[in-house]
Formats: sequence, C-alpha cells, structure tokens
Amino acid sequence: MINVFHVVSGKTWGGAEQYTYDLVSRLRHDKNFYVEVVCKKSKGVLAEFHKLEVPISILPLKGMTDIDSPSRFARLLRKGHNIVHVHTFHDAFMAVWARHISENPNTRVILTIHGIYHPRSNYLYRKIYRLIDHLVFTSQLSQDEFIADAKRLDVTKSSVIRDSVLPNPLLENVPVTDMRKQFDVKPDQVLIMYHGRLCEEKGITTLLHAATRLDRDKYKMVLMGEGSAKFLVKVKGFIVANQLVRNITLAGFQTNITKLISQCDIGVLPSITPEALGLANLEYMMQGKAHVSTNNGAQREYITNGINGILVPPGDEEALAQAISTLINDTQLRATLGANAGATFEDNLNYDKFYASITDLYTQLSAKN
Repeated sequence: MINVFHVVSGKTWGGAEQYTYDLVSRLRHDKNFYVEVVCKKSKGVLAEFHKLEVPISILPLKGMTDIDSPSRFARLLRKGHNIVHVHTFHDAFMAVWARHISENPNTRVILTIHGIYHPRSNYLYRKIYRLIDHLVFTSQLSQDEFIADAKRLDVTKSSVIRDSVLPNPLLENVPVTDMRKQFDVKPDQVLIMYHGRLCEEKGITTLLHAATRLDRDKYKMVLMGEGSAKFLVKVKGFIVANQLVRNITLAGFQTNITKLISQCDIGVLPSITPEALGLANLEYMMQGKAHVSTNNGAQREYITNGINGILVPPGDEEALAQAISTLINDTQLRATLGANAGATFEDNLNYDKFYASITDLYTQLSAKN
C-alpha cells in the first residue's frame, strides 16, 4: 500500500483545495492507497475535508521560514512508501525538508502547478526544483510556459495531467433551487450562467458590458461566486446604472454547482488572464452545455471554436456579446455545441482518465529505487 499525503496550505477554499478534495474522495475508497490530508487550522477548509472522513493532520504551514512543520511532518514519513502531493512551492520546500529529516528514501514529492507560472531563478528555488520528484502541469500551455524559462530542469520529471471535474457525491441528494423559478426566468428567455471568482481577471467587467448589447427581453444572467467588497460595489453600481437589474442577478457562492449548471442554457467563462485549464468550462462540458470562453489560455487545447464551444478574444465585449447573442437566438446550435462538448468531455476529459493518470504516476514513482 502507498501512503499518500495531500498538503494544502490555503486559508480559504480554492482550486487546489477542490482538486485535493475530489482526489481524496476517490483515493479513500482505493485499496491500493492510504490517504491523509495535511492542512492549516482554517475553519472553512477543515470543515470541508472533515466531510470526507479521512485522517487530517494540522500543521502551521507558514512557508519557508517555518521550521516546525517539516519536523512534525517528518514523523509521518519515517515508514513505508510515501507520496507527498503538494500544490505550492512553499509546501514543496516543506515536503522535501521533511523527507530529509525523516531519512526515509521511499518518500516521493509531487508538485501540481495550478496556474501559468515562470520559474524563479534564485539558488533556493533551483534546488527545490531538483529535489522535487515530479512536476504535474494541468495543461500543455502551463508546462510550456514554465519549461521555457527553467534552467537545468530535467523535463523527464514533468508531465501534463489535465485535472477534471466530478459531481460531489455528498451533495447528490441535497435539493437545489429551481433557478428559473427563483430568478423569474420566463419560458421564452434563455438562462445564462457564470460561476467562479468575481473579479477583473475573470472578465466580469467585459461580460457586464457585453450584457448591455443583448436583447433584454431574451435572457436572464446569473453570476455565481464571490469577490472583493470593492469590486462587488462596482458590479452592483454598473448593473443599476445600466438598468440591468431585471436581467442580471448576483447569486453569491453556491455549493451544488453541478445541479445548477444542469438548469442553465448557456455557460460563460470570459477570463482575461490566461486559464491554466479552465475548470468552469469542463463543468459546462460535463453537463453537455453550450458555452462561450476566451481563446488566450489552455481552453484552446480542448475547445474547437464552433464545434464544441465558442472562443472569443479576451476583453472584447463586442465579440462576447455577438457569441452569446448567436447562442440565444439559435436553439439548434446550442444543442449541437452542447452535445459535442459532452462527447469531448467523456472521450478526453472525464475524471476517470485523470484519476488513472495520477494514480499511475504515484505507483511509478513509488516503485523507483
């Protein structure tokens, strides 16, 4: 049996935490692995992981100046074949230090890079890159951007393993809101949905400007997610000033997102900053929904414009409005794009494929002398 320790140091719930949650939810039922979560004493994060009923170790995880976490974590690594799966470079530093203290040669450290980053070139970071056993990138774009600037990095110690999405089994029987009823969506109106962080980088301002160009009798738009208080004031002010109160609703953070997506007609992910993968797109594709996204990130690796989605330039409110308007007015195109998106997800992006790839990596690394 391989011991797998997932280390997540975020104070709030984010992409790395969800990635870990989904993976741990599968690993806990896999007889080939023992799984444990290592995290901070953050109330919200802990509450979510407690739902999985797996062992949890709480450490300070304060970064590179933290000498307590490595020494305490090392106690868990002294025996057996261990995989330490981390999601930030600071946690990778902690992990390789803990491995050294434990003196167990059968411990491997994996780092998943959840964004598009360029490697730091100072001595300490170069050493961490060498000591990490494997780098996992969530897209080819992410790997290419990192490798291009990495000096003396052994590229054979890296791979692209695209993350995926799956419904939360713990929410399967939890009732959800009827969105069309709650938001007063008329039978002849199209329900458009965005979910994710509400911020400039995700293209929310562009989306709001695009909404002013749409026929207001034909759509309702629901924005799900949280943002800074300052940005939300700006968004609400724009909605009021442009008389979009009847068309756009801020629904806040939602948990059972899969069942909510199943109720929408069109999904939108108008990110300005390049996406390292774009999980929101995958969630729409899993549900067989037509969706519009930008073409400046890894979306191009799995979305073919006009075939299984629509791609537009980032920050182009006119192009975004035109794409959404086309889908509003063309029911058949929505159905075709949605069906193709669902097929692409099942053939290439489903969670079983991701799980098989990541656990194969665990097994291969553990078998190395």
